[in-house]
Amino acid sequence: MKFPLQKLNQAGDEPFVFEDDVDIRELENMNNDIRRIPPVHVQGQARRHGDDISVTFSIEGEMILPCARSLVDVDYPFHIEAREEFNLSPYYEKEDDSEIHPISGEMLDLTPYIKENVILEVPTRVFSDDEEAHDQALTEGKGWQVVTEEPEEKKVDPRMAKLQSLLNEEEENNE
Repeated sequence: MKFPLQKLNQAGDEPFVFEDDVDIRELENMNNDIRRIPPVHVQGQARRHGDDISVTFSIEGEMILPCARSLVDVDYPFHIEAREEFNLSPYYEKEDDSEIHPISGEMLDLTPYIKENVILEVPTRVFSDDEEAHDQALTEGKGWQVVTEEPEEKKVDPRMAKLQSLLNEEEENNE
């Protein structure tokens, strides 16, 4: 989401209001849990005070994340309120811990800040409410399987079946 700084100048004392859908599908290819993310809806306003620009905006959308139990897709709706500060001065030097972003050029690009806020909103775990999904959870795959702690029934080696039958007979006779 980019807009020219000239629009801020034209707004004067009034805030410059913006609203648009932003495609941030690049987040799907990053090292995070986001499987899919359709375009998010961004709306907000920007105000200029000398060389400083204050932008407040909200991001609304939905991301598809894996269930922590069953790995099925879970829709995770979100609504984020954000505020970013920018500076136009060519002499402005950003300090390491400063939350003020320098702007070079004639365009203000909010897309990296939208992506950053969405990434910060990704929860550590989500769970599917769908009981059917729990039943269909993956129990094995290529080179792995889920091992339970429940004891399995004692299986007798077919080569030792005759010995086992003799032991069973002996136990019955002793009772």
